[in-house]
Amino acid sequence: MLRVVTVFLMLLQFLVEPSWAASKADDQATGQLTARQLTDGVSAKVVEVVDGDTVVLDDGKEVRLVGIQAPKLPLNRPNFKEWPLAREAKEELEKLVLNQHVTLSYGGARMDRHGRTLAHLHTDDGAWAQGEMLSRGLARVYTFADNRAAAPDLLALEAGAREAKRGIWALNYYRVQDADGKIGPPDTYQLVEGTVVEVADVRGKYFLNFGQDYKKDFTASISARDAKSFASAGMDPKSLKGKRVRLRGWIDERNGPAMDLTHPEQIELLR
Repeated sequence: MLRVVTVFLMLLQFLVEPSWAASKADDQATGQLTARQLTDGVSAKVVEVVDGDTVVLDDGKEVRLVGIQAPKLPLNRPNFKEWPLAREAKEELEKLVLNQHVTLSYGGARMDRHGRTLAHLHTDDGAWAQGEMLSRGLARVYTFADNRAAAPDLLALEAGAREAKRGIWALNYYRVQDADGKIGPPDTYQLVEGTVVEVADVRGKYFLNFGQDYKKDFTASISARDAKSFASAGMDPKSLKGKRVRLRGWIDERNGPAMDLTHPEQIELLR
């Protein structure tokens, strides 16, 4: 009889458990999975949160939370316009890690050109800082060719927040842009969705054209050097013709809006 009651209570808890609690459990499971993909490093205490994706440790190291990009504050950049929800992102990261001991883990290059350490952060209670910021809708996935470990987990967490319109995903400023529409502005990081109309191979460099006029319409390019990493991942750029995709990267202006793709994690196949 006791066993039947126990099973009933467990079932009842599952039925009435709020959706955010179930999501939290999923996020923790994802964080544990990700930890196995990374190389553990040192543990230290976070003594300052600079913004939504940068912290300072008690050993003096400045750590950039690799794999994500949170809304940016001006900091010491003149004429830089603060991004929406930048302060909220900083405050949320403070709640997560400030004055806590964290373990750093690595999945690629360990230092950027600014001398900052590139790492994933895990708190003593098992929270994965990158995963938490993404699932709360206060960051986007931001990978590099030399630092893209755990990208599938990161993308899944971002997708959940985007579908639920949490945080930044409720704002037009961060919307996923339509490749057939107005893309940009230049020198901004964007997510762009559309159907690849044509793939041009120009001496080993691939151009993914999203319109009939490459001089005006949105185009993404893959250099001959970077094309090797796409081939290694089993993604032939030529096979993308006619496919609907979501791209992420920095927008430039070269005969219309353009984006450089350096690694396959920048491309998501939508159908």
